[in-house]
Amino acid sequence: MIIVDAGPLVALIDKGQTDTHEKCLAALRSLSSPLLTSWPCLAEAMYLLGKLRGWEGQKALWNYLEAKTLVIYSLSEPESARMRVLMERYANVPMDLADASLVVIAETTGLRQAFTLDDDFYIYRINDLDSFEVVPLNEGV
Repeated sequence: MIIVDAGPLVALIDKGQTDTHEKCLAALRSLSSPLLTSWPCLAEAMYLLGKLRGWEGQKALWNYLEAKTLVIYSLSEPESARMRVLMERYANVPMDLADASLVVIAETTGLRQAFTLDDDFYIYRINDLDSFEVVPLNEGV
């Protein structure tokens, strides 16, 4: 299982992002299923797919959920409070709600791999110590 951000979810579905789409498809083939995300990431991906591809893009994302290729992690109240702490700590980056939710999921589950296109995951630390293993690895970082 691997934590997934909104960016790869959008890129997997939006073939108009040719290079990124292909890069994410190649990465997905090497990852163990299912992908794990949060409601904030899903909402962000749904919004972006709606803008880019309308209902057909959003329906494709729903299909990932129905096929159990994508699973939503339910955040608890203490985990939500931790998200606020993280957003304050990384205010200079800045960290958004979706990113904070993924860091909290990593802290809770022990998962270290993040399927993301966001370079900020090279900065974020799990439990204030450990770095993420970012997939797909950005060449310039």
